[in-house]
Amino acid sequence: MADVAERAGVSHQTVSRVLNDHPNVRPETRARVLDAIDELGYRRNSAARALATNRSGIFGVVSTGSALYGPSSTAIGIEVAAREAGYYVSVATVTRFDPASMRQVMDHFLGQGVEGIIMIAPQVDATRAVVSLAAPVPVVMISSTGIREGSPGPGMIRSVSVDQVAGATAVTDHLIGLGHEQVVHLAGPQDWFDARARVAGWRAAVERAGLAMEDPLPGDWTAERGYSAGRRMVREGLPTAVFAANDQLALGMLRAFWESGVRVPEDVSVAGFDDATGAAHFIPPLTTVRQDFQALGRLAIDAMRTMLAGREPVVTPLVPTLQVRASTAPPRP
Repeated sequence: MADVAERAGVSHQTVSRVLNDHPNVRPETRARVLDAIDELGYRRNSAARALATNRSGIFGVVSTGSALYGPSSTAIGIEVAAREAGYYVSVATVTRFDPASMRQVMDHFLGQGVEGIIMIAPQVDATRAVVSLAAPVPVVMISSTGIREGSPGPGMIRSVSVDQVAGATAVTDHLIGLGHEQVVHLAGPQDWFDARARVAGWRAAVERAGLAMEDPLPGDWTAERGYSAGRRMVREGLPTAVFAANDQLALGMLRAFWESGVRVPEDVSVAGFDDATGAAHFIPPLTTVRQDFQALGRLAIDAMRTMLAGREPVVTPLVPTLQVRASTAPPRP
């Protein structure tokens, strides 16, 4: 930094202000400092900065390692939002949420001096594990739990999420609005909070419309399960509309219906959830619910920064948007 200051003809403090995007630097001075940085190939020493400020600029991110669209897109959204805010992430993948595994991850993060931990925690056991840890740094959970543990300061836990109930209600209302009086729900695994919330949204819309309602069909997140459910519907009788808990389930059903000569949406309407990559190019293009994972990542980072400042974050769930495409239509007369 001393070399940069000398080359630019400014003080060491001015260089520091430019590096930290301080507003009180004249544009011509900022340009001169940036030119000197480029000429000298200067790179900030993160380790030295952490020692000087007692801040690492790193957030620990716990991922389940899932290749599913939602969790993987959430992880990307967090990383992008962190970089935009001037932070970096250290990622640890956990496949089992037992105390030993979680303690190992915690020790790993604390050894790096992370300022906070963000956990992608869609499952019940993941939430229990986080609460039991009593982390000495703030924790943000990406989860539909609405959890609030501790007061502002180290060890507090807050959750941010997309409003899964609102999304499921919107797509079910769409199907009912088209005139469908039988909207079947193929559910996701019920140890996932998002799957539970989507069942709740579907149920609320059907009950509000005064329609007959059967129990949701049990499922997971796979196209294979959607395919087997679709084959069963063909054998045992088709509803006029199906809301699948994610787009992969819907994709499997579309194939099962196509193989059996069932037309979508003429014979049965199909809707999904997530707006996964390629959903607009299914045959037919899939009506689904879009979650903004980039916005979710920013919400998580904003919540973490607020918690680090010792304040209570605003954690209003993000409202997803319905994407209406050709896989849904009014039922045949």
